[in-house]
Amino acid sequence: MSALRVDRVGPLATIQDLGRPGWFDSGVGAAGAADRASLRLANRLVGNAEGAAGIEVLLGGLELLAQRHVTVAVTGASAPVTVDDRPMGTASVLEIEEGQRLRLGFAASGLRSYVAVRGGIEVSPVLGSRSRDTLSGIGPEPLRAGDVLPVGPPPRALPIVDVAPVPALGNDLLTVRAVPGPRADWFTDAEALFAGEWTVSPDTDRVGARLDRRRGPALQRCVASELPTEGMALGSVQVPPSGQPVVFLADHPITGGYPVIAVVVDADVDTVAQARPGQALRFRRIE
Repeated sequence: MSALRVDRVGPLATIQDLGRPGWFDSGVGAAGAADRASLRLANRLVGNAEGAAGIEVLLGGLELLAQRHVTVAVTGASAPVTVDDRPMGTASVLEIEEGQRLRLGFAASGLRSYVAVRGGIEVSPVLGSRSRDTLSGIGPEPLRAGDVLPVGPPPRALPIVDVAPVPALGNDLLTVRAVPGPRADWFTDAEALFAGEWTVSPDTDRVGARLDRRRGPALQRCVASELPTEGMALGSVQVPPSGQPVVFLADHPITGGYPVIAVVVDADVDTVAQARPGQALRFRRIE
């Protein structure tokens, strides 16, 4: 049953669930929400299963018209939320009646907000997932003004809290944990990755967070030969010839030919996905 009409979209809004793992052998990546924790929280707030499909909103600018009563939660980046121009709290349960409008302003911190609707966005799945993979073009098209989104039947579980106490995402220096390797020995000093600070590049998307050196030593290779293409994991820190690393995010390619100097721990990949261009980041080595 249709329940939400898209009246306005900012830079990008896509439908995402927790992705389609298990298709690497067929050349298909997992995709899914870039900040998985925020999507899970939004779904829990409205009583959905954690993996139900919601809307991932880049920076903000989304406007939805309810075509019937819906229960909604917005999490992730600190975008101001209004219902018919009345300010609403983030990470809270919102009851929106037919004819009312949910608007997300532009986020002051963080990069991606998540809108979960009780019942989930019930577009047709592709290979078992409703996620949009922006690299391969698999899954539902990015949202456009005029789209009408179907919402599934409400789950049996009811929302158990009205609001979740979530600290706001800041614009300060981020610390991200990473383990060295598997190609750390291809660099003259792999520890250089963990020295100083990096800046998130404007050339950052769901494929990867590209980093520029802000302060610290350059990454230099001691092995200059070509690397055979090999599998890439979520959170891999790949270093192209420019020496500016890329942290692979949700829509990363499944293989790559540049050495991976380190891998961001899974729990911190969501943090990288919320890092805004220009924000400073440093790596902390763990074993």
